[in-house]
Amino acid sequence: MSYLAQRTLSSTSVKVAGALSTNATRLFSTTVPARDISFDLSDEQRTYQGTHYDETMEYPWPVLKKAHEVGLLNTHVPEAFGGPGLSLRECALISEELAYGCTGIQTAMEANGLAEAPLIVAGSERQNAKYLSRMIDEPLVASYAVTEPGAGSDVANIQTKAVKKGDKWILNGTKMWITNAGYANWYFVLAKTDPNERPHKALSGFIVDGDSAGLIRGKKEINMGQRCSDTRMVTFEDVEVPQENMLGSPGDGFKIAMGAFDITRPLVSAGAVGLAQRALYEATIYAKERKTMGKPIIAHQAVAFMLADMQMAVESSRNLVWKSAWAKDAGERNSFWASMAKCMAGRAAVSNANDAVQIYGGLGFNSESAVEKLYRDAKIFELYEGTSQIQRLVISRQLADLYDA
Repeated sequence: MSYLAQRTLSSTSVKVAGALSTNATRLFSTTVPARDISFDLSDEQRTYQGTHYDETMEYPWPVLKKAHEVGLLNTHVPEAFGGPGLSLRECALISEELAYGCTGIQTAMEANGLAEAPLIVAGSERQNAKYLSRMIDEPLVASYAVTEPGAGSDVANIQTKAVKKGDKWILNGTKMWITNAGYANWYFVLAKTDPNERPHKALSGFIVDGDSAGLIRGKKEINMGQRCSDTRMVTFEDVEVPQENMLGSPGDGFKIAMGAFDITRPLVSAGAVGLAQRALYEATIYAKERKTMGKPIIAHQAVAFMLADMQMAVESSRNLVWKSAWAKDAGERNSFWASMAKCMAGRAAVSNANDAVQIYGGLGFNSESAVEKLYRDAKIFELYEGTSQIQRLVISRQLADLYDA
């Protein structure tokens, strides 16, 4: 492992938002004693920072720059291009802890990994040296531009087109809900290059520079949760993309985009686990302190059983995340496990946040509570990078081959 990778995952304190609490760190370190990651913001500082960015909706540049400084951005980038080259499981540990502090910040950071994944899957040495190395050299962000207003999970229905003209491709179309779009140095863009081909062979992937003429960044969207994550529409009007910026060959785009998900879905799932763990922690602490009928509400079976279910949801989801990461690290195709991890972890995040609000009662509905933000932040984990229904589709399509008579 490189020096940067060792530094990132050593027991040295890492100064960036998103630590596990003292109790959660103790629980986590019993599972991974050799990888004791410590983040040294206090609970009070962490809560303030998460609240600050949620209220102002400012892009968390100071946090991202600090994360870049200590090696917590671009963790998938291979050592050959200056990155730490961390394993997917190590990346999952980082994602979970960041998400424990603020999933908006974690999403802004993880979006870099999503944009970089297609290059890691299919980029040439020249492309990766140009675009991945710059991400290591300075604090930059990139975007994965696939989703469209009329084509979310239905990737095959993408309408953005790229037409060959000499040694360039001319790109026209609109992408929607693109994370980091307002600040991206470059974009991975999926576009239709052969309308006569069957859907999954009609698409190609391109690297598009953020300062390209004709690239128009829309307004920041105001979302229910994860409000510091920058999400925008991006429009391409006769944007020229050099042939050398096509990833792979024409028609490889769908395969590349899906291959990227094998890297990133376990990490999005890890973020969901981080939120589910935070909701469990906050609910348990409150249940120990709040008294009704002369005793802490944790002593009431109705509340105690809710907390037990929340604990099981965290542990089962984390184990699936780790299995999906392990499979990828072992060189296996992990789509089956990654989809199960994302589906279950997304459900755990939503369910645990909901139960935490219920345990808080009326206070949980108030913006002054610790769990109201978690409730708003959680839902997106069942939507982005493939809805829970898409994950079930991926899982179900492999069952016939898995179980033979």
